[in-house]
Amino acid sequence: MSPDTVTTIGGTLVQHGRLSDRIYVMHLSPADLPEILDDLDALSQKEGYSKIFAKVPASALPLFISRGYVVEARVPGFFRGREDGYFAAKFFDAERRRESGDVAAVLAAVREKAGDAHPAALPPGWTCAPAAEDDADDLAALYGEVFATYPFPIGDPGYLRETMAGDYRYFLVRTEDGRLAAASSAEIYREDENVEMTDFAVHPDFRGKSLSGFLLLRMEEEMRAAGMKTAFTIARALSYPINAVFARAGYAWGGTLVNNTNICGGFESMNVWSRPLER
Repeated sequence: MSPDTVTTIGGTLVQHGRLSDRIYVMHLSPADLPEILDDLDALSQKEGYSKIFAKVPASALPLFISRGYVVEARVPGFFRGREDGYFAAKFFDAERRRESGDVAAVLAAVREKAGDAHPAALPPGWTCAPAAEDDADDLAALYGEVFATYPFPIGDPGYLRETMAGDYRYFLVRTEDGRLAAASSAEIYREDENVEMTDFAVHPDFRGKSLSGFLLLRMEEEMRAAGMKTAFTIARALSYPINAVFARAGYAWGGTLVNNTNICGGFESMNVWSRPLER
């Protein structure tokens, strides 16, 4: 099945498609309110999607609630470090709204690690650096190996090069002999002054070396220098390792997006974690 499509409705950036059977409002243009809500409903009904979820500023939340949305997660200071943001969802299928995994058990386990980040160090001779266009083939191969399905076409070198030219910054860890061991990306929302820490992948040969934690710290340094106010992630809710990375780094859990994303071969719920980057 092909990846979902990213497009605009008015000035609002959305992703939608069959793969994740949903509409994702990635960036809401306030100028599109309230008409955008009718447009989203119409698109959902036309395509038969079972969920809409949207990143919504606190000032617009009552309008979404009045139209049948529920709050799944909250991020303090999400917009320019001043206004809270909410992940609001509207379900069109009761089964989609039913959580099937034990997310609470994962959260309880990772909270025991909260704030327990140890200074990570790479093995001798290894490097960590921002990716360049020449790295796209290696990066796509790593993502293709780690993720059976993914909501964005990160297994396509062309897509990676296209996003590198925009507001994505990929970071790579390579071994002393140049093998790509791990990668991640920072998806920058300049207008909102926030950044999504995402696309973490560690090659199976190199797991257990805290490479995701190292990448996260490196990205935080870069994004703080770039003026971003808030960092967040949308992490697989039943994956202990990635949730532990963010808990250890001092991120706060903001909520769970139920049956939200087709990733690693099936639908999964996703945890929202965030932290302010300003010191």
